[in-house]
Amino acid sequence: MNHRLIALTVSLLTASALGIALASEYWGGLVPCALCLWERWPYRTVMVLSALAVILPSRWARPLLWIATATLLTGALLGVIHVGVEWHFWPSPLPECAALDLSGLSIAERLARMPATPAKPCDDPTYLLPVLPLSMAMINLLFALAMASGLVIALRRRQGRTP
Repeated sequence: MNHRLIALTVSLLTASALGIALASEYWGGLVPCALCLWERWPYRTVMVLSALAVILPSRWARPLLWIATATLLTGALLGVIHVGVEWHFWPSPLPECAALDLSGLSIAERLARMPATPAKPCDDPTYLLPVLPLSMAMINLLFALAMASGLVIALRRRQGRTP
C-alpha cells in the first residue's frame, strides 16, 4: 500500500469519526460535553495532515503521517482523561465541566450567570449503543488507539520500500 492510499484511508476514517459524532449530536440528540468537543480536534488535525499527505509530493507523505500518528495518540490521551473523569478517577481539567456555584446569589444574578445553552457534565457518560457498556469517550479512545496502531503498522511495512 503506498503512502497516498494510506493517507486517503486515514483521511476518510477521521472524517467518518467526526461525521458519526456530529450525526449523533444533530440527529441522535446527544449533547457533547466540553471534553467531547476537545476530543474532536485531533481528528480534524489528522484529517488535514492526511489530506496534505495525499496532495503534496510523496517525500512529505511519510513525515506527515508520522505526525498524524502522534496526533492520534494525543487524541487517545484526551480519551483517557475523559474516561477517567467519567469513572470519577479525577476531576475534569476543564472549568466548563464543573457545575456552576450559584449559592448566595439573587435570582437575577443566578439567571445572569447561567449559560445560554445547557452544558452536559463531563462526568456523565453518554452511551451510543445502550447494549454495550462503552461510553462515547471510551469508543473515541479505542478508535484513536486503533487508528494510531494501524498507521504505525502501515508505515513500518512501507519503511523498507521506496515511495
